[in-house]
Amino acid sequence: MPNATVESAATQKGALKKSSVSLLGVFGPKAEMRALVRLSSGRVKEVKLGSRVSSATVVAIDGDGVMLRQSGQTKRIAIPGS
Repeated sequence: MPNATVESAATQKGALKKSSVSLLGVFGPKAEMRALVRLSSGRVKEVKLGSRVSSATVVAIDGDGVMLRQSGQTKRIAIPGS
C-alpha cells in the first residue's frame, strides 16, 4: 500500500486536542495495566496506577481508558475514536 493510503487509514485529523492530555493507548496485563498519554506540551509519557499526569493522579486504567483524579473530581479519558 502507498504510504499516503496507510497514513489516511491510520489517522484521524483533529483527534488529539493539543491543549489537553490525550490517551494514545493502554497495554499490559489487567492487574498491571499501563497507558501512553500525550501531554499538552506534546511529550508522550508512560503512566501506571498512581502516576501523576499534569496536576492529576491516575486512579484507574482499563481497556476503555484512564481515570484521572484532580481536586476531588474524577475524569475518564478515552482513546480518541474509540
